Amino acid sequence: MASRTFQPNKEIPDLSGKVIFITGGTAGLGAGSIAELAKHDPAHIIFSGRNERSADALKTKVAKTSPNVKLSFLKCDISSLSSVQACANELKAATDRLDILMLNAGIMAVDAATSPDGYEIQWATNQMGHSLLVKLLLPLLQQTAQLPGADVRVVNMTSIAYKQAPKQGMDFNTLRSKQENLGSMMVPGRWERYGQSKLAQLLYTEQLAERYPEVTFVSVHPGYIMTGLFGNVSLMTKLPALVMSVGKRTPVEQGHFNQCWAATCDKKLLKNGEYYEPIGEKGPRATRQSKDRKLGERLWQWTQTELEAYQ
Repeated sequence: MASRTFQPNKEIPDLSGKVIFITGGTAGLGAGSIAELAKHDPAHIIFSGRNERSADALKTKVAKTSPNVKLSFLKCDISSLSSVQACANELKAATDRLDILMLNAGIMAVDAATSPDGYEIQWATNQMGHSLLVKLLLPLLQQTAQLPGADVRVVNMTSIAYKQAPKQGMDFNTLRSKQENLGSMMVPGRWERYGQSKLAQLLYTEQLAERYPEVTFVSVHPGYIMTGLFGNVSLMTKLPALVMSVGKRTPVEQGHFNQCWAATCDKKLLKNGEYYEPIGEKGPRATRQSKDRKLGERLWQWTQTELEAYQ
C-alpha cells in the first residue's frame, strides 16, 4: 500500500548524539527499527521486551553491522503498569536525554483476558502501558527538547484497524474487564477490542501533541505486514485480515520503514499530532470516532485519572 518509496540507507540522516528508546524491540518491527537506526550512528539505542534471550541475539546481530553503537536492553512487560514504572526508572537512570521514543510494543486479536492491573489485555498492552511510559518519560523528553538543535519525537504505533473499534469508540465502562460483551458478526470481539486500542493510540497521540507542542508526537500505521503477531492467532481469526490485505502487503523486511521515516524525516514533513500511513502519507480519518475531538478529550481525562497514582 506504499505510495512512495523509502530508502532508509540514504534518507535516514546521521543520528550522532541521539538516544533512542524502542518498546517491544526484541522481534518484528521493533527489531527491524533497531537494526535500521543503528546504521546511522546514534549514541545509544535502548529497547525493552520480555525475552532476554531474544534481546541478546539481537544485540549480537546488530553489533556485526553497527559495532560502535551502544545497545541496552530493559526487561519490561508493557501490559503491567508496575513493570512499566520500573522500566522508566531504569531508563532515566541510564541516560540524561531522550531524542526518539518509539511506542512499538503491542499484541493483536488475542483471546479475551485481563492484565495484571485488571484492564482488557489489548487495551493494557497497546494503550495503557504506553500512556504511562510517556507520562513518566515526559520530563526527560522536555528536557532534551530544550537542548540546542534538538528534535524530540514520539512515534506511536497505531493501525488502520482503528476502523474496527466499537461504535462508541471505546467502551469506558467495561475497560476493567475482559470485555466479552464487545463484537458482532461483522467484527468479532477480539478484533473490536484490538480496534478500540488502536483508535485510542491515534486519539491519545493527538491529545499529547496539543498539550506538549515542544515534542513532536505522531501515530503511524506500518502497513499490512505478516509479522509474528499473526502467528499467534488462528487461521479463522486472521482470515479477514488476509483477505483485506491481498495485493497490499508490505514485505516483513520493510515493515519498519514507516515508523523509521516518522522518527527521522525532515521535521517539516510532519504535523504534530497527525496520523501517517505508509510511507509518509497523512492518513485519512475514515470513521466518525477517529475525528471525534470530544472522544479524544474524554480518553485523555479518563487516562489521567487511571494513572494518577504513578509519578
